[in-house]
Amino acid sequence: MSQAEPAPARGTVRARRKIGNPTPKAGRNLPAAIGVGLFLLVVVLGGLLFLPLGFVLVTTAFAALGVWEIFRALDANGGTRLPVIPVMTGTVAMPLAAYFGGLESLLFAFVLSCGAVLLWRSLESTAGAPRSIFAGVFTLSWVPFLISFAVLPLHATGGATPAGPWPDGQIPAGAWQIAVMLLLVVSNDTFGYLVGALFGRHPMAPKISPKKSWEGFAGSVAGAMLIGILASIFLLGRPWWVGVVLAVGMVAAATAGDLAESMVKRELGVKDMSSILPGHGGVMDRLDSIVFAAPVAFILFALLSGA
Repeated sequence: MSQAEPAPARGTVRARRKIGNPTPKAGRNLPAAIGVGLFLLVVVLGGLLFLPLGFVLVTTAFAALGVWEIFRALDANGGTRLPVIPVMTGTVAMPLAAYFGGLESLLFAFVLSCGAVLLWRSLESTAGAPRSIFAGVFTLSWVPFLISFAVLPLHATGGATPAGPWPDGQIPAGAWQIAVMLLLVVSNDTFGYLVGALFGRHPMAPKISPKKSWEGFAGSVAGAMLIGILASIFLLGRPWWVGVVLAVGMVAAATAGDLAESMVKRELGVKDMSSILPGHGGVMDRLDSIVFAAPVAFILFALLSGA
């Protein structure tokens, strides 16, 4: 019988684990997160700049996947049955209404979707009806309605909204505005993650999101300001201070969206909404910042239109 090998020293085990583990302190698989993030960014920006209806359809698909994750989480962990058919119908209708009909059509689709949830649920059993109706209206408000503001700048008010590529290959200002919004949200996540992982010591909201730190928030602001200034000058043709205003607004909105989703997940007792995106978790774990940032960007661009 061969003699058992002696156990390696504790420090050696730790070193081996550190070498073989791609997941850093902040809790993500970094290579997978970077690869998936870059792929999604290329797909979204490619559709936005070259095939606007493709961008709308991708946005709608992400919204539908996010709603499906919420449906599963509420059903499995919250004991609430979401009226999924009218909610999904409204989720598909709202971004398309925003693109082809503008703000008035979006508001009409939202109100009609909420009414459909109420009518649908009133025809079923009364058991749990109030919770189900509230969950349906909440989900419609949180995901498809807010994310549709990322589509609104593409609506052509002075002419026909294209179903194919941009006419004459001319990319309108609204498309560049959405691109800048997305770049600022990505900058918020990237710089906040890097600075927070390296220097984070003081949690912002330890009961809601223990890994989000004030140091990471400062990194988000600084990084987004840098990207915002460059984007404002070279993509939007605006003064540098417009980029600063946009950066501060996007970081504030994205952080609020991230904390809001963390609060929902903590209430439901889940870490991620799903595991569909390697290194990121679920679709809602990526949309949480965008759904809050999109309406804020829409308002800021409207206010800064004369700058």
